[in-house]
Amino acid sequence: MDRSCGRPVDPSSPVPLCDRHLALAADWAASLEGSGEGVTDLLPSPCLACGSRLGVHWPSGWLCAVCEWRHGDVPDGEIGVVRIDVVYYIRFDDRIKIGTSSNPRQRLGTLWHDELLAFERGDRLVERRRHGQFAASRFGRTEWFAHSAELDAHVAGLAQGVDDPWQRYARWRSEALALRG
Repeated sequence: MDRSCGRPVDPSSPVPLCDRHLALAADWAASLEGSGEGVTDLLPSPCLACGSRLGVHWPSGWLCAVCEWRHGDVPDGEIGVVRIDVVYYIRFDDRIKIGTSSNPRQRLGTLWHDELLAFERGDRLVERRRHGQFAASRFGRTEWFAHSAELDAHVAGLAQGVDDPWQRYARWRSEALALRG
């Protein structure tokens, strides 16, 4: 029990404080001048420059962990929107959907799915190629496919070395922004 507030203390806690007081202590420690260490966490909202959700919280504020854009700063109008077309692979129950979007966050927000499996850079042409490549396991004329050894191997190859497909997408956006100069 936390003596200061009476809330329960996690037995694995390094000090006898409740979760709330531990978080406050961590924020205080991070704010100490000269600590020199940011805390990696989710940004309060997606980065406006690259779309990443991963950030580093410094005493002076948040920075995007992918492109280092300061959270809250509005990109100059001349930067404009970066368009990255992707082919996405999502799973719902025992089916896989192969679709494409230039705004996957918005698109995937409208689709029922259990898991985002992978992204592949490409537009409708790449999507059509994949539909043809895996046509043997396609459900009618839909964008949904049954699992097959070939399709599963393709998705596994795209996901290899990637913990979170959104990080790969954020990196592509960041690279496209950097190439603009």
